[in-house]
Amino acid sequence: MSAEYKLSSIIDPAFPEVKIIEPRRFEDARGLFMETYSRSALAAEGITSEFVQDNHSRSNFAGTIRGLHFQVPPFAQAKLVRCSAGRVFDVAVDIRRGSPSYGRHVAVELSAANGRQLFIPAGFAHGLATLEPGTEVQYKVSADYSPTHDAGIFWNDPALAIPWPVDPAAAVLSDKDRKLPTLSGFTSPFEHHGPM
Repeated sequence: MSAEYKLSSIIDPAFPEVKIIEPRRFEDARGLFMETYSRSALAAEGITSEFVQDNHSRSNFAGTIRGLHFQVPPFAQAKLVRCSAGRVFDVAVDIRRGSPSYGRHVAVELSAANGRQLFIPAGFAHGLATLEPGTEVQYKVSADYSPTHDAGIFWNDPALAIPWPVDPAAAVLSDKDRKLPTLSGFTSPFEHHGPM
């Protein structure tokens, strides 16, 4: 693996496929430099997704919720997520039928200050809550956006037990995200085939 990267410990042993990536940061009086993506460095750690599209979101308000989103096959997406301004509470939920961790989640804080990235394979729903105004998130995806394959699960479904750091009454959501089904109202097209 490149000296510019290290993979931290797995967030949760129940989710060995979801990984935190920490690019090495070079800082001096001018500012900082870091290599934010290296296909060969990630491949050396078993992350072989071919990313085909970059996305960039900006949220004006703290407490903005985006998610929980995914695309269904054949446009399922793996994601490599980073926060380039501000901070987010970033979440991945296992939605693979037959998985011992189905419906469970992992969460990590990504920020411009810590430089961490989160790799989320296909078969997981992804969502985030912004912790500061003016937060920007950039992420790579392994399949093109397809509106007819776009799907999601309601962010605050009690069955998911996600400890969102946001008052639900004050959360800022899109109309689309307010109407997403709960986990029990959703039939997953993903199947668990053991560790990826």
